[in-house]
Amino acid sequence: MTRRRLVTALLVLAVLALVALPLALGGGDAEYAGTDAQAAAAVEESGYTPWFESVFPPSSSEVESGLFALQAAIGGGVLGYVLGRLRGRRATERAREDGRP
Repeated sequence: MTRRRLVTALLVLAVLALVALPLALGGGDAEYAGTDAQAAAAVEESGYTPWFESVFPPSSSEVESGLFALQAAIGGGVLGYVLGRLRGRRATERAREDGRP
């Protein structure tokens, strides 16, 4: 086995261990609550009343997850476009400095 294959195998094993160990040690009985749910509970306990109602409340958690994924995809697309334009602009400037068309 070459050194490159050994390093790859060890990295794969390390990733699998990072995924499997928390599941094995935790026993799967932990409740996973996000910070949004904890913050909402803290706000409700303080007696805060909202100023307005949502214009479009999601009908289910699947719709809410889909809207979040769409928002993340749009943001990733915009970020990728901007970084690509900046890299292309830099490459064009370097080509002009080198005298290439």
